[in-house]
Amino acid sequence: MTEQALGPLMIDIEGSTLTELDRERLCHPLVGGIILFTRNYTDPEQLTALTAAIHALRQPPLLIAVDHEGGRVQRFRQGFTRLPAMARLGQAWDEDPERALNLSRQVGYVLAAELRARGVDFSFTPDLDLDYGRSSVIGSRAFHRRPEAVMALAGALIAGLEAGGMGACGKHFPGHGWVEADSHVAVPVDERSLEALQEDIRPYRELPLDAVMPAHVIYPEIDDKPSGFSKKWHAYLRNDVKFDGVVFSDDLSMAGARVAGDTLARVEAAYQAGCDMLLLCNAPDKVGEVLARWQVRWQVERDPLRSARLTRLLPPAPALDWSALQASPDYQSAVTAIIDFAER
Repeated sequence: MTEQALGPLMIDIEGSTLTELDRERLCHPLVGGIILFTRNYTDPEQLTALTAAIHALRQPPLLIAVDHEGGRVQRFRQGFTRLPAMARLGQAWDEDPERALNLSRQVGYVLAAELRARGVDFSFTPDLDLDYGRSSVIGSRAFHRRPEAVMALAGALIAGLEAGGMGACGKHFPGHGWVEADSHVAVPVDERSLEALQEDIRPYRELPLDAVMPAHVIYPEIDDKPSGFSKKWHAYLRNDVKFDGVVFSDDLSMAGARVAGDTLARVEAAYQAGCDMLLLCNAPDKVGEVLARWQVRWQVERDPLRSARLTRLLPPAPALDWSALQASPDYQSAVTAIIDFAER
């Protein structure tokens, strides 16, 4: 097993098992994590074997992450509890806040416990964007329009994540809910002032987040670069919001990142701006290029604090195995509540 610090790249793989090329890339010193997608999943037992193989490659182990929010963004479905979209929890809040908070905590707990039981360390959740009714890419992924409801529901979900053995990642800082364009295919621009953005920023100030993911959105009143590539926004997050956890870039292969140049330029720009870990997804040729060309410069500029932050995201204790989890009364009760809610 290789002993090395976690590097700043999070990459992906093509299949449901590791190839020799996958192993080589995942052991590269620039790499610190892997993000899994639906294409990497066939069933729970396969996922357990895959994550065990990934964790066995290095020490400390690579961070294994996934986008597993609930609703339409849930990468693993067969064999996992189907989780509601966060907007459903927001609707429940409007009817009965106490019940909605209980449900949100149960969703967070089941989300984390099921992933951890299969060897996944981290999910990019919760989505803290306010639902202005404008963004199709956010839409039902957002809890609510009101920041008070978002903070309450997301806070309960974060408590559930913690109970399930997982940290929390707030996204998409400082807010993606106002813009109509989808940053997967365009470069959204939010013309609001910093003062007008304060409602969107409130959850980041008040919630106990382990990580934050900036938006591929330009806020020209503050900077001409998307927030993930903006030193101004990173400084604001660290110095004004007082966030001291991990900052993940959003996927650098998305169209919203193209303003920074080619793939290598995007990686350098996001790292120089202040991102601790850089996601490079669905672009295997570009991953090879970055691993070949970026290493020397990164070794000169590497910051031990960044690697230490990443290591803090690794779960501190082993998870319950699947059989023990299913036998847990807390888990059984939470799953029953989620299924009953989904059927209403």
